[in-house]
Amino acid sequence: MSFIPFAMAALRLASSVVPVLPHVWQGEALAAASEVMPTGHPTLNTHLPGGGWPLDGLVEVLQAQPGLHVWQLVLPALAQAVHAQPGPVVLVGAPFEPFGPALAAQGLPSERLLWVRGDKPAARLWAAEQALRCADVTAVLAWLPQARADQLRRLHLAAQQGQRQRLLFVFRPLAAQHESSPARLRLLLQGTDELQVRILKRRGPPVDTPVQLPAHPPRLAALLASRSQRPVPSAVQQPRSPIPIQAHALDRPVTA
Repeated sequence: MSFIPFAMAALRLASSVVPVLPHVWQGEALAAASEVMPTGHPTLNTHLPGGGWPLDGLVEVLQAQPGLHVWQLVLPALAQAVHAQPGPVVLVGAPFEPFGPALAAQGLPSERLLWVRGDKPAARLWAAEQALRCADVTAVLAWLPQARADQLRRLHLAAQQGQRQRLLFVFRPLAAQHESSPARLRLLLQGTDELQVRILKRRGPPVDTPVQLPAHPPRLAALLASRSQRPVPSAVQQPRSPIPIQAHALDRPVTA
């Protein structure tokens, strides 16, 4: 028996067996997720397995500037999570202090935030792992710029243990794009006036184009748009005088 007919027969056998096994994931389709939390962004949901953030593993977000548009990406899901179950949202090594009133206006009360500061990488990893092992924690957001793949795997496994599933986001620099990662979902966050989410890794076919999302909440976006449409006042020309006039501090905004 030659090799080519044997290979063709094997392919026909495989194609006839796969549809009979619904639990077998095929690479050309999105994999089914056990349990997810909707992201709050319908356009993004259509590109994610199960239609949302996975609740049984690590979501890795890469950024050139840490903290930029992070809340715009994850806040809708966090607001759903804190209303569905008690417990804090733990921030480990956040680069900026969260502004409580703005988060509360979008559904995340400031009293549900627990901000853990840590300068050393080992301290951040330890705090994130302990938070994942705490049964009362609702979600963990950790900024781990120097974490290795084996350390991320420990967090990934810690998120899968226990009876209560929770959100886990780890934020890393853009330089980690070419490093291996155990993350079930890996995203690249870009853009300033418009948020661009590139899906680098998912259980499904590759995504060539980024997902476009609004960079600001609706109320803030409307305020910024109204300000941009205001007419710019023309410069006031002062009459010339042969006597030099010294500009006072109160006159500087006008002369500028």
